[in-house]
Amino acid sequence: MTIYDRDEPDDVEVIDRWTDGVGWVAHPDEDGRRASHALRGEDGVWLLDPIDAPGVDDLIDDLGAVAGVATLSDYHARDADAFAARYGVPVHVPSVLDRAPNRIDTEIERFEGSLGNSGFEALGHAPFPGWSEAFLHRPADGTLYAPDAMAAEKGTRVGDERIALYLLLRLAPPRDLLDGVDPQRVLFGHGAGVFENAGTALDHALANARRNFPRAFVTGGWTELKLAMAAFR
Repeated sequence: MTIYDRDEPDDVEVIDRWTDGVGWVAHPDEDGRRASHALRGEDGVWLLDPIDAPGVDDLIDDLGAVAGVATLSDYHARDADAFAARYGVPVHVPSVLDRAPNRIDTEIERFEGSLGNSGFEALGHAPFPGWSEAFLHRPADGTLYAPDAMAAEKGTRVGDERIALYLLLRLAPPRDLLDGVDPQRVLFGHGAGVFENAGTALDHALANARRNFPRAFVTGGWTELKLAMAAFR
């Protein structure tokens, strides 16, 4: 079992695609399924937590000129600096992140609130010591991006959940932070997104997070612990 594949990728898997964006996994066979996204904004294309792989440039070019790169979790420095150098743009890092800037070797722009002129607003999320990320939300088209807090494809879903919060987050679900957010699509930093009845799926995940904690712990607690330990490397 390979949690995070650190070798040079030789393929890319497209996992999300819609008019204004595309998502890909650079290491399709790894268990962590680290996902990257390119989203068209009002000022150009924004690359979110990107990992490089053959064919990625073509996916990006189909959307337009790159406006910037954004690292949105303390554990998602990934290939942000390589993409920033390639396209001649800085890496935007939310002010809530402490760890990631030390792992990015290029120009960094710290920000709060708006991500450039992309139309996205950053929602800082630091529920526990050592866990800092920022959701991105764009009300204009109902896009929500969650770097680490939740997933659909790789999350430990129980019962009729279509989105799963990661185990520890079930004890402190970000209900207040996401209050009033009614997404048309939810994208994730790990695995494929949710495009059908996404708002209902998100509401259900947040409302039942604590109630479903024991089942999630039994079903996937050990797996999530291994994923978390691998992320610290």
